[in-house]
Amino acid sequence: MSIAACTLAELMHNAGLPYNHKHIYFSQLLGMSDHISFNLAHAGYNVAKYVPYGPVRDVLPYLLRRAEENTSVAGQTPRELSLLIKERKRRN
Repeated sequence: MSIAACTLAELMHNAGLPYNHKHIYFSQLLGMSDHISFNLAHAGYNVAKYVPYGPVRDVLPYLLRRAEENTSVAGQTPRELSLLIKERKRRN
């Protein structure tokens, strides 16, 4: 899990809040470290994935900013690919 996800999960636990509290959702851009979202959902937390949409000229700059902000993206590409392949094989 990411540091932010761990911190929120710990805060929820310490406050005695249920994992599936109706006002608390973990949200993440689809394709960015999806394994974090999958693990949170598997543990019972509410998770939402979002997908930006619209003309490519409008969406691409947004996606590039998200990738630049997430410094770990560059080093995770091979790991993400292997996780996707593993999940695809699991579902077949």
